[in-house]
Amino acid sequence: MASGGDVDVSSVKSWLESNAAPLIPSYYHTRTDSNGRDDGAHELAALVPVIDFSLLTSDDPQTHAAAVRQLGQACQDWGFFIVTNHGVSENLLEDTLEKCSDFHNLPLEEKKKFCGSYDPLPTIKYATSALPRSVGEDDHYWIDHLKFFNYPNQCNTPHKPPGFYETATEFCKEMRGVARTLLEGISESLGLKPGDIIEHSAFDVGYQKIQINLYPPCPQPDLVLGLPAHCDNGIVNILIQNGVCGLQVKHAGKWVDITPLPNSLIVNTGDDLEVLSNGKYKSIWHRAVVNEKESRLSVVAAHGPQRDKEIGPAPGLLEKEKPLFKGYTYDDLVRFQLKGVSPDMPRPLDAFRINN
Repeated sequence: MASGGDVDVSSVKSWLESNAAPLIPSYYHTRTDSNGRDDGAHELAALVPVIDFSLLTSDDPQTHAAAVRQLGQACQDWGFFIVTNHGVSENLLEDTLEKCSDFHNLPLEEKKKFCGSYDPLPTIKYATSALPRSVGEDDHYWIDHLKFFNYPNQCNTPHKPPGFYETATEFCKEMRGVARTLLEGISESLGLKPGDIIEHSAFDVGYQKIQINLYPPCPQPDLVLGLPAHCDNGIVNILIQNGVCGLQVKHAGKWVDITPLPNSLIVNTGDDLEVLSNGKYKSIWHRAVVNEKESRLSVVAAHGPQRDKEIGPAPGLLEKEKPLFKGYTYDDLVRFQLKGVSPDMPRPLDAFRINN
């Protein structure tokens, strides 16, 4: 197959399996750096914050306060951190990855049943390669993925393969609990009451979106990306993955590998938290790189506000400072994102900045 040919790739995994020695179509050539690793990035990787969840939930006031400060520092300095001792069953995390792998191993025709017609805000969607026009209408990325909104309506959770629904439902419940506790600590770190951000965002009736990403082995990994540099919607997002690394975060101007500890969770702050914190905790650029030998599987549980609720900076912060953002809803943000971005407005969130 010639590079740059008119190729209909409806699944990267299936396309690879049907081509013994594939040449990557030119529209996958989206990587602009030579090797994806900056000088000094290895040293920075060792500095990625680690939050001990058991200290955050400690009944000892001093222990809890110290953990809250550490959490706030992680949000401010990195926007990404690793959570240990989170209390979620290791068996559940392993089962979740196994069931998600089973989904991607379904026959392509089974997975295509979840494609449906184009909808800018789908409740469930299986897709591959292309991302919204905001990152380039003609650019494709080395990824197959399933997205579905699990909360507040669980009817979007697939019932295939066998056991997927039950495992996913339990995983989603546990991730939501972790996210809620983290938000209480984040709220405290901002000088607010523990429930302020939860209340202002209507988190308890807010959305939970699950994205299951498969990055198959790539014959030419130096040419392609699994996902381009982007910032996430949502308040806090939690990721688990198999033993294959590929997540990179932009920190201090360098692309830094995020390597999780055993039985840990990776958490990042999203656009909505940047707004709720009035710009103190920023949503951070990150991307996914691929490799030639192994498939990478990641499962992201994104947690956000009630989708039709207008949010802005937390009122408690505005007692002493001016708002940096005007109000918007999640659906407003996504629809603006799908319109595309311009060089002077690299993120959809910038459209809601005041005096920008």
